[in-house]
Amino acid sequence: MKKYDYLVVGSGLYGAVFAQQAKAKGKKVLVIEKRDHIAGNIYTKKVEGIDVHEYGAHIFHTNDEEVWNYITQFITFNRFTNSPVANYHGELYSLPFNMYTFNRMWGVVTPQQAAEKIEQQRQEAKITDPKNLEEQAISLVGVDIYKKLIQGYTEKQWGRSCKELPAFIIKRLPVRLTYDNNYFNALYQGIPVGGYTKLIENLLEGIDVICNVDYLQEKEKYDSLADKVVYTGPIDAYYNYSLGTLEYRSVRFENELLDIPNFQGNAAVNYTDKETPWTRIIEHKWFTFGKDEAGKDLPKTVISKEYSSEWTQGDEPYYPVNDEKNNKLYQAYKELSQKEENIIFGGRLGEYKYYDMDKVIASSLAKSKEIL
Repeated sequence: MKKYDYLVVGSGLYGAVFAQQAKAKGKKVLVIEKRDHIAGNIYTKKVEGIDVHEYGAHIFHTNDEEVWNYITQFITFNRFTNSPVANYHGELYSLPFNMYTFNRMWGVVTPQQAAEKIEQQRQEAKITDPKNLEEQAISLVGVDIYKKLIQGYTEKQWGRSCKELPAFIIKRLPVRLTYDNNYFNALYQGIPVGGYTKLIENLLEGIDVICNVDYLQEKEKYDSLADKVVYTGPIDAYYNYSLGTLEYRSVRFENELLDIPNFQGNAAVNYTDKETPWTRIIEHKWFTFGKDEAGKDLPKTVISKEYSSEWTQGDEPYYPVNDEKNNKLYQAYKELSQKEENIIFGGRLGEYKYYDMDKVIASSLAKSKEIL
């Protein structure tokens, strides 16, 4: 007799939501996790009372009311609004691109003046059908903003020339002729009070969880414990890279605990020049307005410098490289996975897809409704 109805491999958002839904339907669930902690890449760790986002900043935002109503059953969110700042050789610009940005860049004051300046630079660039990211960006915001605020940052992030990157990467770039600094412009947004780890703990309440387990090394043993498997690891690793290796971009973080109350005055500052080696600096305390859960001012601060890098096996995979070559390879793996009767592949790695957090939750809820 199997001990569990479901084995969930990975305790990130997709796995935790599925496990919670399965338990709510009376199913027995075991969650196993490769790392020594739960929560996947949204894991937050307390340092001097600060919730440090160990695997990069995660800001929850959604227009999906069903997702918002679901997730707020498990934790309260604060009212944090993402308003990053761009630093180009010491010049500071507002992100997303809005009237503050255009005023700082060109001295324009009215939306009409900004629109005319962008249109003038579009015309001068003579781009009618953007073929790559550089052309798409110039057609959206003109040459000046592209060169100062997009080119260096993007090439550091992807490790490739903007001329080699597909146009679609930047098509959803927010450009506003208003004085609106709200990056996401979502109906619901914020950070979980107490951190994302607390959210995952609440989702997994009453569910068996084992950390420090490499499922692929002990697959036979753990498969024998459950009727069905929900796998949220890399799909190519599951098949032992038999068709080839999918590519990712990775990120390296340098964390510093500083004995000062304020380093940069904002949660996120992007360094958009090519010369600065890091892409951005996160100052974690500003996700909670500089206060701890009791509302007291935090006397110290933690910053994280982010360095983007090419991924190799053994590194943490962050961003799928969804170009034509990799998407074709993923489709081949997907066809293999669809022949599996007792395994579900889900999440960013299982579906080789860049997912915002709300979309991960929606995908997991949809899958659980379909099969439970």
